[in-house]
Amino acid sequence: MELIFTKEAFLAGQLLLIDKPLEWTSFQVVNKIRWAIRKTYGIKKIKVGHAGTLDPLATGLMLICTGKMTKQIEQFMGMDKSYTGTMFLGATTPSYDLETEVSQVQPVQHITKAMLESTRTEFLGNIQQKPPMHSAIKKDGKRLYALARAGETIEIAAREITIAAFDLTEVSLPNIAFSVSCSKGTYIRSLAHDFGQVMGCGAHLTSLRRTAIGNYSLSDSLTLDAFLRSLEQKS
Repeated sequence: MELIFTKEAFLAGQLLLIDKPLEWTSFQVVNKIRWAIRKTYGIKKIKVGHAGTLDPLATGLMLICTGKMTKQIEQFMGMDKSYTGTMFLGATTPSYDLETEVSQVQPVQHITKAMLESTRTEFLGNIQQKPPMHSAIKKDGKRLYALARAGETIEIAAREITIAAFDLTEVSLPNIAFSVSCSKGTYIRSLAHDFGQVMGCGAHLTSLRRTAIGNYSLSDSLTLDAFLRSLEQKS
């Protein structure tokens, strides 16, 4: 997908495939792109939005819409997504990833290849999943992560999601690399946590990279820095 670097094109609406950097929030990426477009072309106001949040500790594909293309964000958000990542078995964290410190450690000596394979298949198809407390979901007008950071815990309702594919691509206990394709609304942090619970040892996500959204692939994306450089050169 070729981008047209003109004021008119960005206002009319473009779809940007951006590889989100590590430790950036999705909000920061959108703000940076909006600011850069406004500065480059002297635009006072332009709509820029993303079609699906990535956690700060995750990298990979984000679909960024500009101008009139923002009207299609909901359509893009409904698409299936694919990821690669790693999880650590034998330790849990409150956030289900590396955002928070390890809170519990359990042995992994009982784990066998047969157990891993059997457990993997339990997560295929339509399953019930609870989002993490450390998430941006709102409860009574407050973000769950804000409640979690304040030490509050509440009961979170499970929701139905679909895991189309879930493969363990490399096993070197306690570390496991995996790939997954899933429906909208899936939390890969919860998948890692729940996988560890079924295995009887706990687990948390240690890295995550989004590789596809629908038919849009990470291989066709630009890094944020590359996009900003191109914007400067073609203005």
